[in-house]
Amino acid sequence: MPATAPRYASRVTQTLKYVLPLIAGVATLAAFEFGADHLIGAMQAPVMAGLLFLWLFCAILWGAFGVVRHADRLAEALGEPYGTLVLTLAVIGIEVALIAAVMLTGDASPTLARDTMFAVLMIVLNGLAGASLLLGGLRHGQQDYNLPGARAFIAVLVPLAVFALVLPNFTKSTPSPTFDAFQAGFFALITVLLYAVFLGIQTVRHRTFFEEPDQLTPDSNTVDPFDPDHIEEKKPTFAFHAVLLILTLIPIILLSERLAKIVDFGIVEVAAPPAIGGVIIALLVLMPEGLAALRAARANRLQRSVNLLLGSALSTIGLTVPAALAISLVTSEPITLGLDDTSMVMLLLTLLISSMTFGGIRTSVLQGAVHLVLFFAYLMLIFSP
Repeated sequence: MPATAPRYASRVTQTLKYVLPLIAGVATLAAFEFGADHLIGAMQAPVMAGLLFLWLFCAILWGAFGVVRHADRLAEALGEPYGTLVLTLAVIGIEVALIAAVMLTGDASPTLARDTMFAVLMIVLNGLAGASLLLGGLRHGQQDYNLPGARAFIAVLVPLAVFALVLPNFTKSTPSPTFDAFQAGFFALITVLLYAVFLGIQTVRHRTFFEEPDQLTPDSNTVDPFDPDHIEEKKPTFAFHAVLLILTLIPIILLSERLAKIVDFGIVEVAAPPAIGGVIIALLVLMPEGLAALRAARANRLQRSVNLLLGSALSTIGLTVPAALAISLVTSEPITLGLDDTSMVMLLLTLLISSMTFGGIRTSVLQGAVHLVLFFAYLMLIFSP
């Protein structure tokens, strides 16, 4: 009995850890549904907007961490590459929901989807990839990953990113950097089809491309001592995590519209660069997954980090572009996709450097430093274009 009580208490604590993000999201949603919504409608003072933003941001972020935690447990059960794919799709699902909520508010900026996609690519391919390679290189010297898998990610990511964010600047069907209805339908369709082909390669035909290299054995200390999810006791079931993942996503999606209104108000109120809205959404979505990628690189599991990061970048284009174009076609609201000249240079440079970084079989501190330099340049150019 004395040994059973601590074990039971530990299981209760673990279960609460999985359930609390859902409880926080439901409680926040209930608070807004039954009274707090009028505070958003009557926003005048920046202080009130800031407090509401902080409340919603923390609730959604906590929920996002909960979603990633459930997806991580599903990843362990499914194995690679299915596990990482579940995690990536869950995170990008939150991003699509946030962007859709903002677009459907009716007063959203037509550049928000573009700014968010560009921010995700810069944060993932430069910020998080650079930090992961730097941390992994400092601890392990050189790190290996599965080259065919990384090349597959890049081969699909490059054309889809150029189609979505560069090509609209050079089409002649509209005077602005947008697609007309036919072009929007065409590029939405081919984006979905190409992404579906990639998923077939990743999960069925060539799934070994996305698994740890045969010659690589993870570091003896594979389990990160700073990972609070690691415990030795029996974990909850697969069904438990699958159901809670879906339930935790629901309040996040329903709270997204409220956050979108506050972000839009704040950008106008403080005269911030419009791109900040995209950066806020990208950071909110990517923070949990980014921490998972950093932990994987630190534990010498670079393949998992590569799958998470490049998978996020590709899913952002493969899912967000069709969703944004579909909403634009249904609502007849214009959506600007083409980047300005400075951002186009940063995107193309990032895609070139990423192709070089993930074109070999080993990475080191140098590649991490290069990507971080590009990330800091991106941040600087937001405030000083």
